[in-house]
Amino acid sequence: MRWVTYRSPADGRERAGLLRDGEVRAPDATASLLGLIEADGGLAAAAAQAERAPAEVVDAAGLRLRAPIPRPPAVRDFLAFEEHLRNAVKALGRTDLPEAWFEQPVFYFTNPAAICGPDEDIAISPGSAAFDYEVEVAAVIGRRGENLTPDDAEAHIAGYTVLCDWSARDLQKRESTIGLGPVKGKDSATSLGPVLVTPDELEPYRSGSGFTLAMSGSVNGQRYGGGSWSDIYWSFGQMIAYASRGTHLRPGDVIGSGTVGTGCILELSGLYGSERYPWLQPGDTVRIEVEELGAVTGRITAGVEPVPLKPG
Repeated sequence: MRWVTYRSPADGRERAGLLRDGEVRAPDATASLLGLIEADGGLAAAAAQAERAPAEVVDAAGLRLRAPIPRPPAVRDFLAFEEHLRNAVKALGRTDLPEAWFEQPVFYFTNPAAICGPDEDIAISPGSAAFDYEVEVAAVIGRRGENLTPDDAEAHIAGYTVLCDWSARDLQKRESTIGLGPVKGKDSATSLGPVLVTPDELEPYRSGSGFTLAMSGSVNGQRYGGGSWSDIYWSFGQMIAYASRGTHLRPGDVIGSGTVGTGCILELSGLYGSERYPWLQPGDTVRIEVEELGAVTGRITAGVEPVPLKPG
């Protein structure tokens, strides 16, 4: 199944719909996709209702889609591709890979209030001159769980979607010296969409810890880099199991994969950018694409000027 969140052409309300044969069929006039996930029977029951007696049927062409889960309870973004880790460490002028990364998945919490749809303008983070994109996949949690095993965790996935983690590399570098994480370096925008694809749709592509599906990023129509989801080191089952240790995962929680190898400008040009792969500027258009999941597009706009702060 493929699900979207959209604004109805009839009344402007945000609702969830089943995407099939060029149509979007809403099973309910008011239900969100998160509401359908949480309801008895989950998405399977909602799909049956959408086919049998939809509240609305609209042409998918021309619909302005929202993020599948516009307001997730939490967003955890992992770093699960080894090539990205190696390239990023080199770009930052370091030589040693962190041993802990090979012992456990690692993540940071990003901002659930900064979720953007699959075709929204993206403002450069205030004060940044090194704005970047990241090519990622995300899993959306479908039911509650805690202290899960990797095998159990897979069964908690409602579906997958494309994720772009917009990153201010200069802010991130400076903030990282404090040891609290990326902070404002990754706080302004995370794009999700265009669809939520249920796990059964991807089973034919399963390979190793991931799936043989291409992931790529382009700027102004020029392909920059990317790789395959099958290159992932930590599986989503492992990442979700780790995220659930000692805490509750909730329906709608978003779990990001981290960047595929060469899936960002930092990897291609280093911390200072390059003429071939410059940092993003107002007017640029970025496209992040994953086979079978579709693409998100971000048109880059100027950010606001940061308000000066004086200590004390």
